[in-house]
Amino acid sequence: MAMERWSPFATSLERWEPFREIESEMNRLFDGFLSRPTAIATGAGTRVWMPVLDMYETKDDLILNFELPGVREKDVSLSITGDLLTLKGERSFNEELKDGNDYHVERVYGKFERTVRLPMPVQADRVKATYRDGVLEVRLPKADEVKPKEIKIDIL
Repeated sequence: MAMERWSPFATSLERWEPFREIESEMNRLFDGFLSRPTAIATGAGTRVWMPVLDMYETKDDLILNFELPGVREKDVSLSITGDLLTLKGERSFNEELKDGNDYHVERVYGKFERTVRLPMPVQADRVKATYRDGVLEVRLPKADEVKPKEIKIDIL
């Protein structure tokens, strides 16, 4: 049911739908709650950051792309244990601020660690990782039992 909201400055009555306002506010709250944060505040007042990840598959590979802006290649390590891939590293704060001249700092610095459960078996000994323009691409060849196999049909 729609109600009419009265406004002393309006030339006509505008339609007021209170449930639409509640619905949009609830959507905003759930979007903020369910989305994965890129930085988490810890109890000690520091923030820990996590690189964002895109994961997709091709016919032969599982591909993971991690965004690591401002992180040097030598400050990143990658390991696989079973079906878990772990990325560790650190983004250091290089700017020397003197006399309290910092106005606003939003980027998060420090150590990070991100562990991803792999959705399928991979050949851990054939993993290739490349780092370019702040993006770490990890190519994990699928295990042979996961790859699709083409079966030839004989026509009689």
